[in-house]
Amino acid sequence: VLGSTDLPDPELSVVRFELAGLPVAALNAHSHAPYNEAFSFLVETEDQAETDYYWDALRAGGGEEKPCGWLTDKFGVYWQVTPKALLQMLADPDRDKAGRVLQVMYKMKKIIIADLERAYRG
Repeated sequence: VLGSTDLPDPELSVVRFELAGLPVAALNAHSHAPYNEAFSFLVETEDQAETDYYWDALRAGGGEEKPCGWLTDKFGVYWQVTPKALLQMLADPDRDKAGRVLQVMYKMKKIIIADLERAYRG
């Protein structure tokens, strides 16, 4: 186990681990779909340009945007395109800052780092 993340929403939890040398993130979240994001691939991005690149590439050919940085590709596979900056802000021990970021993220489909940074700064 590589670690767990304590998120501002007490009903959410993320555990990160390595499986056959591949980093995996497991998410306990609210879900209502029969085939769902309970298993998804996480792409951690360095900046907005990389976020945009993967977002557009994975949606190409019929993928669908979902809330909070999630999408499905043309095969229906779930992906999370997540900037590292988002993970860092959510892990901040200042729960007010992390909470503001989380509330802004809840309103997004593709993650926009600049909007998260504004919320983080207050």
